[in-house]
Amino acid sequence: MSDAFVFDENYAARAETIVARYPEGRQQSAVIPLLDLAQRQAGGWLPTDVIEYVATYLDMPRIRVLEVASFYSMFNLEPVGKNFVQLCRTTPCWLRGSDDLRAVARDVTGCELGETSADGAFTVVEVECLGACCNAPMVQINDEYYEDLTADRFKNVLEALKRGEVPDPGSQSGRVGSEPTGERATLNGAGANAGEGA
Repeated sequence: MSDAFVFDENYAARAETIVARYPEGRQQSAVIPLLDLAQRQAGGWLPTDVIEYVATYLDMPRIRVLEVASFYSMFNLEPVGKNFVQLCRTTPCWLRGSDDLRAVARDVTGCELGETSADGAFTVVEVECLGACCNAPMVQINDEYYEDLTADRFKNVLEALKRGEVPDPGSQSGRVGSEPTGERATLNGAGANAGEGA
């Protein structure tokens, strides 16, 4: 990473568009989306020079930008692997088998929690709720959610990534979104219109 980090042409155009959305005098409100852009360009993390660049770009004190970057778990202050694996450990995922997913992650990637694999392909961390509780257990890998996981399904996802493939995100059980499994039990048949005309 060069000491002279600047947004490249693509990211510079995106940054200008984002900053332009904010009223005059409120451009510093763009700090989160600009940190996201900078992290993407910098390879998944925010070195000190990148944080300083965003601070200068938005005319903010560096400490204020660092406060934001260190508060939100979506920002990484240390290098991460090509595949940033975030295992959800909140109650719905835990009850549905996230311990099994953690064991699979360790076996396939060679990483303990908080570590990056020797080849730089994976970093594995635990996080709090990722907001897909009805499809638990689930993980986020880079920008994609993989849901309705079992140990075998998760192993298939990780092994595909190891081969350089990009597995289809979403439910790994075949259901669409968070639709219920099995037959509908509500808004069905005679009970669907119960209470009409009351």
